Amino acid sequence: MPDPASPPTSPVPLAALLARDGLGLRQLAGPPDAEVHWVHTSEMADPYPYLLGGELLLTAGVQLSDPDLYVSRIVQAGGAALGFGVTPVYDTVPPALVTACDRHGLALVEVPPPTPFTAIARAVWSLMAQARHRELRRVTEAQQGLAAAAARPAPIPAVLRQLASRLGGWAGLVGADGSVPYEAGPAPTAGVRVSLMALAEVVRPVEAGEIHPHPTPAGPHPTSATDTTAGIHLTAYALPGDTTLCVATPHREPGDHTVAGVAVVLLSLLTAERQGADEAARSSALVRMLLGEEAATVAPTLGDAPWTVVHARGDGPPPALGSPLADVRQQTVRFLLPAGQEAAPHPGWTLGISAPADPGDLPAADAQAARALRRAEATRTALVRHRTSGLAALTDPDEAAAYARTLLAPLGEGPLPGTLRTWLSLHGSWDRTAVALAVHRNTVRQRIARCAALLDADLDDMDVRAELWFALRSAEAHPGHSGQKE
Repeated sequence: MPDPASPPTSPVPLAALLARDGLGLRQLAGPPDAEVHWVHTSEMADPYPYLLGGELLLTAGVQLSDPDLYVSRIVQAGGAALGFGVTPVYDTVPPALVTACDRHGLALVEVPPPTPFTAIARAVWSLMAQARHRELRRVTEAQQGLAAAAARPAPIPAVLRQLASRLGGWAGLVGADGSVPYEAGPAPTAGVRVSLMALAEVVRPVEAGEIHPHPTPAGPHPTSATDTTAGIHLTAYALPGDTTLCVATPHREPGDHTVAGVAVVLLSLLTAERQGADEAARSSALVRMLLGEEAATVAPTLGDAPWTVVHARGDGPPPALGSPLADVRQQTVRFLLPAGQEAAPHPGWTLGISAPADPGDLPAADAQAARALRRAEATRTALVRHRTSGLAALTDPDEAAAYARTLLAPLGEGPLPGTLRTWLSLHGSWDRTAVALAVHRNTVRQRIARCAALLDADLDDMDVRAELWFALRSAEAHPGHSGQKE
């Protein structure tokens, strides 16, 4: 089975769920270090077709007949753990199920009779929200610290000290001759230092004055490389000229690649040779975006040429798309590319790309890229581009937008318009829409049923679907209708 799309939030350690007060959960089998990405309830005899991977599958065993086959199918689908509800079907967890989970390496959790499955799902979402909040706060604080360090009289050592402190390890700049003019953090052992030097040789030197804020492997000459030596995680990033940023840490956290990406941006700017006027203006736009300024105010710096917005989400250092204009503040990394510059798929990352847009229309292009990314994740596609509709161009835009606002007005300003649009774009798939919106499948069903009732429309009718699709697209292109929240 292909790897599932990256979940919208950080995973929850099963141990944290077991420690949750009031649930009374108890692990009976399987590894103790399982991590849960989401929760799914099913009483199907074979849950495989309904799993995306990473789930805590909850069941009462209504159709459990062959425990070994049942567990093997969950493992094949990438399930993270199995929660078995005691009563009303079984008085205890079947011993054969415990044996099967141990054999296949699937964590098995006993759910006591007083604990409803909905309480477990609520606890998982709560733990995910807490983890996501901690990660965002850590990344934001690290970004602010790195930006402040770059403004000090000796910016390069200051940035390295901040980076080493934030990652809990060592950071240094390595020259082409193996010298380390700047370093910070606990000195690595001789063996680790040798591995770092070898890793620095792997990355491709970047031409002087060319900035790659998020280098990643690309072809035979990667601009970043990773390794592990004696339990220490090593990463090397190519910087302008022949300099390499090397990092050695005893552990890796989910937000580390984002923190390192900010440092690479700043060090690229600090170590690059004198830039031309255009590059200097774009670097200024980059710094302003990193410090939180809105794209609309940065747009005049970018000139009159059209631009493409790219949203990327994945694991490891973000992809190098050949532009210094990147926003790494969130889990989703955003890039601005000249419209003629192509973005290619990158291993481990999912990309959504907007249509070309003038600088003043960048907010709309940003929304297009976000939707394209959600569609890519829902369809497990490495790269999805925003598609424009040819038939829509045959109608007057203002007239179509006015009709769309009237047609969609009953849906209001909540999540209904966005849910309907995503559901239609994914051909009425409940599961893929749930993944794209990071909600439960039943939530999607309830929202779509509510849309049908408010619009007094038969959403099984293809003519109705087509009309609503064009209306949603028209309202999106001319946002006089404010209910496009997803």
